[in-house]
Amino acid sequence: MNMAPIWFLSLLFLTCLLLAAFKRKKQHRGPPSPPGFPIIGNLHQLGELPHQSLWRLSKKYGPVMFLKLGRVPTVIVSSADTAKQALKIHDIHCCSRPSLVGPRELSYNYLDIAFAPFDDYWKELKKMCVQELFSAKRVHSIQPIKDEEVKKLLHSVAESASQETPVNLSEKFLSLTVGVTCKAAFGVSFHETVLNSDRFDKLIRESFLFLGSFSASDFFPNGGWFIDWLTGLQKRRERSVRDLDAFYEQMFDLHKQGNREGVDEDFVDLLLRMENEETVLGYGKLTRNHIKAILMNVLLAGIDTSAITMTWAMTELARNPRVMKKVQSEIRNQIGSKSVISLDDTEQLHYLKMVIKETWRLHPTTPILLPREVMSEFEINGYTIPVKTRLHVNVWAIGRDPETWKDPEVFLPERFIDSDIDAKGQNFELLPFGGGRRICPGMYMGTTMVEFGLANMLYHFDWELPEGVAVDDIDVEEAPGLTVNKKNELLLVPVKYLDH
Repeated sequence: MNMAPIWFLSLLFLTCLLLAAFKRKKQHRGPPSPPGFPIIGNLHQLGELPHQSLWRLSKKYGPVMFLKLGRVPTVIVSSADTAKQALKIHDIHCCSRPSLVGPRELSYNYLDIAFAPFDDYWKELKKMCVQELFSAKRVHSIQPIKDEEVKKLLHSVAESASQETPVNLSEKFLSLTVGVTCKAAFGVSFHETVLNSDRFDKLIRESFLFLGSFSASDFFPNGGWFIDWLTGLQKRRERSVRDLDAFYEQMFDLHKQGNREGVDEDFVDLLLRMENEETVLGYGKLTRNHIKAILMNVLLAGIDTSAITMTWAMTELARNPRVMKKVQSEIRNQIGSKSVISLDDTEQLHYLKMVIKETWRLHPTTPILLPREVMSEFEINGYTIPVKTRLHVNVWAIGRDPETWKDPEVFLPERFIDSDIDAKGQNFELLPFGGGRRICPGMYMGTTMVEFGLANMLYHFDWELPEGVAVDDIDVEEAPGLTVNKKNELLLVPVKYLDH
């Protein structure tokens, strides 16, 4: 009997099996990864400022990098091209959110927009918020509030100018955004609540800390709760949630009193009016907890991010006198002799918009976008990204990528001349508000706040360095957190602009 055909068929079958196995292995090739330790994985490599640590690691391991953070598989993307693949091409595969303890408790079990998982509820809620809370019409309706709060700011700075004393701009910008956000959302300033300004500021800071700080439960699902309990983190987080809840209830009581004649409809009025309306979310009622979760997003995002951007912009302008002079000349030539700049006026301030873009490039307020959770397997640069992986986009690293930006460490607004790059989520070189389905719905509101605040401060005052401080002494050190502010407060001396 001739055995050759049998041997040939067996060899052919074995070859096919090996090729199939090799193909499967090749198809499931994971991204490169730095070596880690048992149990903690790569957690020790994050450091105090994870966006900087991950940027340095990406220089060695590439723009798609795998980390094991405790028990959690994590992928970091650090280039415009890989961000486009994640946020646009494969957005539908990774637009959900992971379950995280801080966001869960502060959002009343994910009833908000920012941290809720991707499902029908989230889609309906985002649609409602975009149409009702963050529309261009709503932004224009709160302009009188901005006018009033900016006048207060200018008056306060003018007093310092008359005394030739430095102004803490970090503090002033935060006070401005707190004033605007509280008036727009609640119809009152924090001075009119039981929470005085110091306590209110502390509450906001604590809440942001719990949203962005390390919680062992997020990385060790089976036993991390014990570490959080042991360190007191859980107790502090619960206290912060209770304080925020008490603030919301106080606002509801104030609005139910009905003695607010002459006050325009604020966010709480709008949401309370929608309460228990079956049609609002398409399939369910808008409850008090829904309203509180939405207000958490408005309060925390509206206050911190705009103030941080304005602080970084003024920091870079102080470090770059040429740019400072140029943007002030544009504003003063365009505006003329107005006492207060209007929102419409800012549309013509093209160089100011470039300054803000350049600030976002170097100092994005959220340097690592909120984590996404992979819902179905896909590939980036040929690397397989499995289901349940947490995906992070390091926009801070993208802003410093020499493959995308010439002289990336230089603050140069002119790089945006004749450029169609904007911050609306379609140009992945610049993603201060994220991109894809999870782009920040309050993008327009935040942008107009920054433009309006900076335009007024740069129009009405020249800015000098405090005595004994040189340009090179102005630091750009960062403070850790979910949003990254300037570590050291920015102090500048205002000089009132009298040439009008």
